[in-house]
Amino acid sequence: MNIPNKITLSRILLIPIFIVLLTVPYTGPEYSIGESTLPLMHLLAGILFIIASTTDWIDGYYARKHDLVTNLGKFLDPLADKLLVSAALILLVELGMAPAWVVIIIISREFAVTGLRLVAAGEGIVLAASQMGKLKTWLQIIAASTLLLHNFPFSYIGFPFATISLYAAMIITLVSGIEYFMKNWHVMRDSK
Repeated sequence: MNIPNKITLSRILLIPIFIVLLTVPYTGPEYSIGESTLPLMHLLAGILFIIASTTDWIDGYYARKHDLVTNLGKFLDPLADKLLVSAALILLVELGMAPAWVVIIIISREFAVTGLRLVAAGEGIVLAASQMGKLKTWLQIIAASTLLLHNFPFSYIGFPFATISLYAAMIITLVSGIEYFMKNWHVMRDSK
């Protein structure tokens, strides 16, 4: 396993730590940010989520720079993104910080695209992420990060950036899913 794939795998291995930070009951310090408060565990989970998310850029950059792009990496990288973002969004619903219907739409698209990739893999075809798919991932990461951080720093000026970014992520998620299926419909059509 090469270095970019190890970096991608580290993103997956950080998910249980992230989950523990948001689910284990803890009463500790809270920080005042604008008109709300930010619990310490949300701050730590948000920082860990951002660190894990940046490995998406690091592994891709390193793989391209050193010509280490592999089929395993093409499969693992989007899977790691989906697992990390899905964990964050589901926990945000549990915490009452994201509407369930928005998260269901986002996660449903991820399952659908993963299903298409599995069909393609069965045919010996590896489908790499599209540019729109990459934009979708980054919008989801921005939305989850700002929600985890209780809209910091935008809460100081009363601008609902976290909420707006979540809805923008949902829209781009839908558009990119439609684009992905239209571009790769031949995989489903020609599947044996």
